[in-house]
Amino acid sequence: MQAKSFLTLADVDILLAAARDEARRNHWIVSIAVVDDGGHPLGQVRLDGATAFSAYMSMEKARSAAIGRRETKGLEDMINGGRTAFLSAPLLHGMLEGGVPITHDGHVIGAVGVSGVQSSMDAQIARTAIAKLLG
Repeated sequence: MQAKSFLTLADVDILLAAARDEARRNHWIVSIAVVDDGGHPLGQVRLDGATAFSAYMSMEKARSAAIGRRETKGLEDMINGGRTAFLSAPLLHGMLEGGVPITHDGHVIGAVGVSGVQSSMDAQIARTAIAKLLG
């Protein structure tokens, strides 16, 4: 049997704070979500002025990255490349860039999803937060 790493409340706080700092530093108004390895919500923040849609999409991007075990950019690229049947995949609703899995010891332990600005900027915020956590 193997031991399994997981995100703690302290980890979630670090991720949300680091993502919020990166967004504010760039004057980006976004929503940020953190989920566990099964896509279940652990934390979310909606910056002042962020839309309700961005709150929904940040959670779906995080969930899709965790369950799909890859960045949502890869899912988006697959669909844009012509594999449109993938749009019917169950449980994956945030297949736009901005969801990034958190990998520790070779295992996905959760994900960060960001929505509210250009998708590449959303992903930048998520990656910055994860880098802060994993140091």
